[in-house]
Amino acid sequence: MALNRTKIIDIFANGELIGTKVSVKGWVRSRRGNKFIQFIALNDGSTIHNLQIVVNLEQFDDETLRPITTGASLHVEGTLVASQGKGQSVEVQAESIEVYGTADPETYPLQKKGHTLEFLREKAHLRMRTNTFGAVFRIRHHLAFAVHKFFNDRGFFYLNTPLITSSDAEGAGEMFQVTTLNVKMPPRDERGSIDYSKDFFGKRTSLTVSGQLEGELGATSLGLIYTFGPTFRAEKSNTPRHLAEFWMIEPEMAFYEIEDNMDLAEEFIKYCVSYALEHCRDDIEFLNKMYDNTLIERLEHVVKEQFVRLTYTEGIDILVNSGKKFEFPVKWGVDLQSEHERYLVEQHFKRPVILTDYPKEIKAFYMKQNDDGKTVRAMDVLFPQIGEIIGGSQREESYNKLMARIEELHIPMKDMWWYLETRKFGTVPHSGFGLGFERLVLFVTGMANIRDVIAFPRTPGNAEY
Repeated sequence: MALNRTKIIDIFANGELIGTKVSVKGWVRSRRGNKFIQFIALNDGSTIHNLQIVVNLEQFDDETLRPITTGASLHVEGTLVASQGKGQSVEVQAESIEVYGTADPETYPLQKKGHTLEFLREKAHLRMRTNTFGAVFRIRHHLAFAVHKFFNDRGFFYLNTPLITSSDAEGAGEMFQVTTLNVKMPPRDERGSIDYSKDFFGKRTSLTVSGQLEGELGATSLGLIYTFGPTFRAEKSNTPRHLAEFWMIEPEMAFYEIEDNMDLAEEFIKYCVSYALEHCRDDIEFLNKMYDNTLIERLEHVVKEQFVRLTYTEGIDILVNSGKKFEFPVKWGVDLQSEHERYLVEQHFKRPVILTDYPKEIKAFYMKQNDDGKTVRAMDVLFPQIGEIIGGSQREESYNKLMARIEELHIPMKDMWWYLETRKFGTVPHSGFGLGFERLVLFVTGMANIRDVIAFPRTPGNAEY
């Protein structure tokens, strides 16, 4: 009777398996030994830890063992025993080995250790087989699960907002167009402009930059909703902080004032970090050892400390009076750069900061205006290493104020009648925020480049896989 496969993570977790026959399958990370005995490090992706396979050369012929090189895939059956060597608690005494797939040592790109992250980005189809990226993407999975668990346990409803939209929620205009028109010879109207009435949707459409506006519709009916899905920005920016395709988490809450919004944001992010520390400890410890030896300390610090809350104006005063020379000069009215945000978090307060009440000129049209006529009820959560990790606001619930702001900014709203009607029929105070999921994963893993926390990064000039 064939043995059922046991995942390597379960082997390490279950001490009762020692002395029993096990069936394991995975990829070879290394092979070493002498003319009498060989040791194969096998990994199946379920854990950062490799399982040592002990091969007595008297029991296997050369034809079976010759193809076993780094990268090859194997099925091994044998007895699980307590290990006598250092570095592992248990090992498998191999009794049968089947090679599923070979990996030619001359051409397999990951044959050697010590590849740079830049090199591995060029091998995105294989990089998840390395310890580093196995750890990163297991952590990413657990964080995604934590997101859903957090909101579900608090009575939120998961809302799927459209990826194809005719609205630009941010007003930035940096959107990928979606069309079925012949791009070489598109139909034209009498003015010579492209006639989008002939397009698939009968109007110009793009990939969404945010699910927020549609999310507000859900909040004004279901009360508490969240979105979690891909968003797109056609911003030609080749920096370690930007992607053209990324995932956003956007809760929207009816009857939430700005203070409620800040409370939820702090609770949410602390929950996610705590969840990762509890469920991804081995992977985080590996990344702490290999890339950032302050990672665990920083994560635990964020969970433990209460976030500082202050206004944008107070933050500007601190920056102006700091005596520090910033690359981007700071004064009231400017949009804060990462260097400003990180100074407040890492040097002045030494803990996360929530900034509120930004100048209305640098924030989106939908944010609720304060009585001073100059600021809006925006909130940004600032983190060490990252800068802004969450952006949100109390939304403007007054139809007249919202319309006045739209007209002031000359925003074309002919396709936004549905959004405005939420302020005409049963409007309520409501709030929400957005968290770029990759920035959360970046913080929890300690990686330095956002391209290293998404499996297949989309950036200018790069859509290979």
